[in-house]
Amino acid sequence: MDAIISAIINIVLGGVAGWVAGIIMKDQGSLLRNVIVGIVGGWLGGFLLGLVGITGLGIIGSIAGACLLLWLIKKFAK
Repeated sequence: MDAIISAIINIVLGGVAGWVAGIIMKDQGSLLRNVIVGIVGGWLGGFLLGLVGITGLGIIGSIAGACLLLWLIKKFAK
């Protein structure tokens, strides 16, 4: 049961991170796309920060990962 609640919280925080990252990056994508990018970016940010030994940033790491992912999408979508 705790794993399900944790997964739901991570999805919600990832969605918020994607929304904030869309605002920061001035992304013209849809809200749904930004939420999905936030969920994936949250994982990416946590993974990359973990590689350098930084843990416990939560939403800040998720926003950073989502911004990085949005930047990569813009870069390769052209």
